[in-house]
Order: sequence, then C-alpha cells, then structure tokens
Amino acid sequence: MTPRPAAAETLFNWLSARSAGVLLHPTSLPGRQGIGTLDSAAVRFLDFLEASAMSWWQVCPLGPTGYGDSPYQCFSAFAGNPYLIDLQDLVARRLLSAAEVAPLALQGRGAVDFGALYKAKWPLLRRAFERHRVAGSPALGPEGFVEFKAAQARWLEPYALFRALKDSFGGRAWWEWPANVRSYSGVPSSLRARLRDEVAAHQFYQYAFFSQWRGIRAAARKRGIGIIGDLPIFVAADSADAWARPELFELGADGRPIAVAGVPPDYFSADGQLWGNPLYRWEIHRADGYAWWKQRLRASFDLCDVVRIDHFRGFDAYWRIPLPATNARTGEWRPGPGLDFFRSVSAVFPDARIVAEDLGLLTPSVEKLLRDTGLPGMAVLQFAFGGNAKNPYLPHNLVPNGVVYPGTHDNDTTLGWYASAGEATRDHVRRYLRVDGREVGWDFIRSAYASVSRIAVIPMQDILSLGSEARLNSPGKPEGNWRWRLAEGDVERLFASGTAKYLAELAALTGRAPPEAEAPGNPLPAV
Repeated sequence: MTPRPAAAETLFNWLSARSAGVLLHPTSLPGRQGIGTLDSAAVRFLDFLEASAMSWWQVCPLGPTGYGDSPYQCFSAFAGNPYLIDLQDLVARRLLSAAEVAPLALQGRGAVDFGALYKAKWPLLRRAFERHRVAGSPALGPEGFVEFKAAQARWLEPYALFRALKDSFGGRAWWEWPANVRSYSGVPSSLRARLRDEVAAHQFYQYAFFSQWRGIRAAARKRGIGIIGDLPIFVAADSADAWARPELFELGADGRPIAVAGVPPDYFSADGQLWGNPLYRWEIHRADGYAWWKQRLRASFDLCDVVRIDHFRGFDAYWRIPLPATNARTGEWRPGPGLDFFRSVSAVFPDARIVAEDLGLLTPSVEKLLRDTGLPGMAVLQFAFGGNAKNPYLPHNLVPNGVVYPGTHDNDTTLGWYASAGEATRDHVRRYLRVDGREVGWDFIRSAYASVSRIAVIPMQDILSLGSEARLNSPGKPEGNWRWRLAEGDVERLFASGTAKYLAELAALTGRAPPEAEAPGNPLPAV
C-alpha cells in the first residue's frame, strides 16, 4: 500500500479546542434603522455572547446584496454591504442629522422591508458622502479615506466603477450595458470622468462599512469573541468580479453565463437548486496559481477570524447546468480543482482557519478531499432524525473535527422543523434524546453542546425558542427571505431570564467555556 503524503494529512489542522457560538446575520440585529447595523445593538449582542461563555459569532456573507436580497448573491466578493452602515455613527460625526435619519425608525421592525430601505437609505448615504467631501474627508477610523482607497484599490476601483455604471444604466445586468462598457478595461476615459463623483461615493460607502466593521471586530476581540465569516464558493453573475475578470468564468462573448451552478434534486427541492452563478474556468485559475482566489481569501481572513467556505463539495466536483434551464434537474458533474487548490492555498496561508460546508449527499471522493485537507466539516441535527442509526448526523456518529448546528440559515427553526416533521421523525427525536418534545429547541441545543464536535453553533432563533415565523431563508423560494430580525428588548430579556447564565453553565459542563470562564473563583451559577 502506498502511504498517503504527510503534507496532505496536515494541510489545515487548526481545530483543537471545544467552544460554542451563535449564528446571527447582522441584518437580523435589532435597532431603529430599518435593518440591523454595525451599531450599539451589535456590541450588546457581543455582551450576550461573552456572558454566555461563547467564543464565536457566525455571520452570513457580508457583501452588497441586489435583487432577492441574498447575501449569497452579492455584487462583489470583496465589498461590504452598505445597508449595514450605522447611520447614527454618521450623525455623531455630523455627516447626517438626527432628523434626517429619524424616518428609518418606523421601518423594518421585526422584518426588514428591503424595498423601503432601498428608497430611504441610499439617499442618506449619498448625503453623508457629499458632506464628508465638503468637510475635507475626515477620517472615520484609524485609517483615512485616501489610505483606505490606496490599500483596497485592487478590488475597490473596479467595484466602485461597476456600481456607478450599474446605477447609470438603471440597475440592468452588466451584459445588457452598451458593448463598449461590458469590460472594465473598455470603459472610455470620458465616461470614467463623468462618473467620477458616483465612483467616489461608492468608495466612501465601502470606507464607512470597513471602518465600522473594524470597530465591531475590536469590540469582539475585547470580549474574547471570534467572527466566523462565510465565503460562497461561487460569485454572482451580475457582479464586479465577473465584469472585471470575465476570463475567469464560463461566460459567452456577450458576458452572459454559458452554464450555471446549482445542485441536483435534494433534501430542499425536488427540482434541485438553480443558483444561476457562473462557473469557474478552473484551468485558468490553476495556470496562475489561483491568484484571484488567494486575493479573495486574504480579504476574507482580514474580515473574519474563521472562514466557512460554502458548498465545499464544489472543489471536488460541481453540478454544471447548461443554459437555458428552468430548474436544476438537467446537468452533469464536472471535476473541481481538488487537493491541488488547497495545497496552493496552504502554501500562502499555512495557519488559515477554514470550515468546510460539506452538507448533503457526499461521494467517497468528497469525503477523501475533506480528510486530506484536514478541514472541519459541518453537521446539522435536523438532518439526523427519521432514519436509522447509521445517519452521519446523529450525535453518536459525529467526529471531533467538526462544527455541529441544530440548523443553519437555510433550515427552519428547530421548533418549526419539529412541528412540521412527520410523527415517525418526532418519535425518533423523543426516543433518541429521551425527551418529551415540549422544549425540543433546547433539547437540540443541549445535544449539540454535549456532542464530540469541537464547535457547536446555535441559531439565535433557537435560543429564543421561536417557530417558523422566524425562519431566515427558504432555499428555492425566490422572495421573502433574509427579512427576520430580533425584536427590541430580545437580548435584554435573555439576560433577565437567566438564559445567558444557563448557557455559560452548559458551556462549562460540556467543556466549551473559554479558559477564563472555568477558572477557580468563578463558580457555576446555581441551577
């Protein structure tokens, strides 16, 4: 037998300690700006994590969203979402007035109204930009605007021009623009000059976002909280990435995708999932040592402490759906870059902390790739029940090098899932966990904490014991997703009810508390 190369066994061997965290996308934070923002509510949420002996805040992708509002279909793989900008911070800096921001307080309580937000927030951001420029571009953080633009120029310049052009063409997809502007290099200098202010405005929005996000990161570090970010394997077709670097993707001469990404029929959909993302020309990426991917990963590591790569199996093989198509039933599996990609990444980022989203029906080759990379995979407890004892997501089949969730952003809440599950599945839950099902959300939380998986991540909705009304995303449903928000006072009620103390005790009992939380002189709270 030929021994496996030692390098393949230890590419990324980073997960050694037990810990816990919460999954909550920032748009779901409470507040009075129509959507969750990087404001005091985010800091108070970090207080809750610290009091609960948590180590992680997991978020969905933080990029700028477009039609459908999905953070998995962003206008850029590098940019931040301007909707997350805290306008009250801009009020404090005299770039906006309290009266100008006040109407947002009437929007989006309990659920984001993206249509209303689009109409209200962009004019305010533009007004803040104009005043920032008139005031001589004062710094919004440790880094000045000029320094930010210089440091991020590689992605920022094409992104800002892309957004300015998109605005000028009524929001149409870039392949519907005039032929002479369907490439970054082809945009005439006269048009660039005419759009100079619009380009600068989009650069300012990114400056504001990153300045505020760095403040949130600092607040998280102060509390011992790491950020688990999310990197979709694919980019959106209508994105600055595809527009600026079309040679990296399977695009036709007019810029339209030739074939798109998705998955065949699965747990979520009998028609599969037609994502619509353009596919990579992996041979081009391989030829330059995956330079674009390394740039993207570097940006992600600058943004977060750990990066979850969505749809890990696409690196082994991806479902190629030729166009035109109305669903994902027709397609073929094509080989991805495999271990060669991860070896190349490891050479540049030897200490990278990556989580592989390996959910779904996996082949032996995908399982081997996960083993060879050493990356922790994922397990979802909602997928565990209703079958037999061999189900890989049942707690007794989990592995230490993994992250366990009751459910993710793509699942119903645990209470909603249990209520809609068949009686055979509910019976399996009750018999396996030895519970009566009356508090199944907390039963799943306790099971996740007690499992051998080194990280347990709990959706905030399950901590609040919410039902299907709090579901964040339903895959395959084109509208109405990504809207749920915490209500005002939810976090304070968790403190007042003793939930934070209970979670801290649970973390200590199952070895998930940070070391300082287990130190002598810090006893467990009374039960």
